[in-house]
Amino acid sequence: MELAAPLRPADLHNAAAPVSVLVDASVRDRVERGRGFLRDVLSEEERPVYGATTGFGALVGFAGREEEADQCDNTLAHLGAGQGPDLPHDVTRAALLVRVWSLAQGLSGVSAHVIDGLAAMFATTFVPAVPRYGSVGASGDLIPLAYATQALRGRGHAYVGGRRLPAADALDQAGLSPLALDGRDALALVNGTSLTTAATALALDSVRASHRAIQALTCLLADLLGCDPGFLDPRLLTAYGHRGAADVADGMRKTLAGMRPSGTRALQEPYSIRCSPQLLGAAEDALRYVDGVAEADLSSVSDNPLFFPGDDLVVHGGNFFGQPAAFASDVLAMVTAQLGNLAERQLDLLVDPARNGGLPPMLASGPGRQHGMQGVQLATTAFVAEIRRAAVPAGMQSLPTNLHNQDVVPFGTQAALRAYDMAALLRLLCGSLAVGLRQAAYAGARRPTAPGCGELLDALSEAIPPVDPDRPLDADVRKAADLVTAALP
Repeated sequence: MELAAPLRPADLHNAAAPVSVLVDASVRDRVERGRGFLRDVLSEEERPVYGATTGFGALVGFAGREEEADQCDNTLAHLGAGQGPDLPHDVTRAALLVRVWSLAQGLSGVSAHVIDGLAAMFATTFVPAVPRYGSVGASGDLIPLAYATQALRGRGHAYVGGRRLPAADALDQAGLSPLALDGRDALALVNGTSLTTAATALALDSVRASHRAIQALTCLLADLLGCDPGFLDPRLLTAYGHRGAADVADGMRKTLAGMRPSGTRALQEPYSIRCSPQLLGAAEDALRYVDGVAEADLSSVSDNPLFFPGDDLVVHGGNFFGQPAAFASDVLAMVTAQLGNLAERQLDLLVDPARNGGLPPMLASGPGRQHGMQGVQLATTAFVAEIRRAAVPAGMQSLPTNLHNQDVVPFGTQAALRAYDMAALLRLLCGSLAVGLRQAAYAGARRPTAPGCGELLDALSEAIPPVDPDRPLDADVRKAADLVTAALP
């Protein structure tokens, strides 16, 4: 991938494995121009530059260290206060890709070798060990990015080939040289919302995949039960007036093309079927908002200060304030919770003989001697409870810190990482529903009459054996989740 091009969510996924990151001439020119301008500014004694000539945060009124290497150490050492388990490797590498893209725009005054060093890292399996807790997402993701930066310098810990090692050893095994940084380089590496942005974008991509999967699984549920597809009538959805609902219903009608209702169902289905285009459509409208925020953040320069050589200008401001991603991640959490509610309720309908058209309870082959989906349904209840507990908005939970220098904070990092975790649980709910649908077909449900639904059931049946006799289904749920979230358009 090229740093001259806009970042896309696919780039973040690709960065989880070794990938070539190209620094072309245009990138190098603008980075070197910005660096030269910083040098010119620092030669003028009357022009202070935050973090280069000053202390940090609430201590901005005090002079920084005189030596550039010391100023780098001063930047990073006091931020070594993170705690908790290491971040997932895909999140850490995605965050560093977002960071190097921001720095490559030439507005941060960093050395060109910083860009080169980060680009070289992506060609290896090197992953800094970054503790989860410590960022408030206000002056950027200071503490987590400081750990990543220290690892790139050979301090702290990192992973190579999945093994956790002292960072210096990990660099050596990866064939990388420790990054040499001055104060401005160090501050620019930590003073951005790159972790928040990366986690938001990865969570969004996962939730979108689950959203598409639930649309298809809802269609398969309706076909297996023999429902009347009138709840998707285009005239009905046009009258509803919401674009997302109309678009979702259009896609579901295509999946259900050729379906024949059984004529044995009640006049009106439960809301988990009848209102699915309205629910999924509202989710689509909300996800489009999150799409816009993620796109903007992936093309954003998040740093402070910024340097504009063409205008002879150094601007101190707040581009490291992660409020957009905080709000977007909170919306993503709400969408995830309601999609999870829908999937869990659909599975509950499917295993209940009072509502599933006479299929055996829990879809068990020989109820009592077999228990079918009973354990899976218990687990889905736990997943939904965990999602609901985590769905409390984070983006307005401001808590002043840093001697009231950071007197209002967005907690974007917490919001984004929480959304990332919730998205993983939603995938498991999709997998659980998918296994239930596959088992329903085995337990006596009719063969789908819509070709699209038949193809989906065949794919599930090929991947997941019927539950007869009972067996642990944890791996089957994960396999089904992978299938329905990856194989659909």
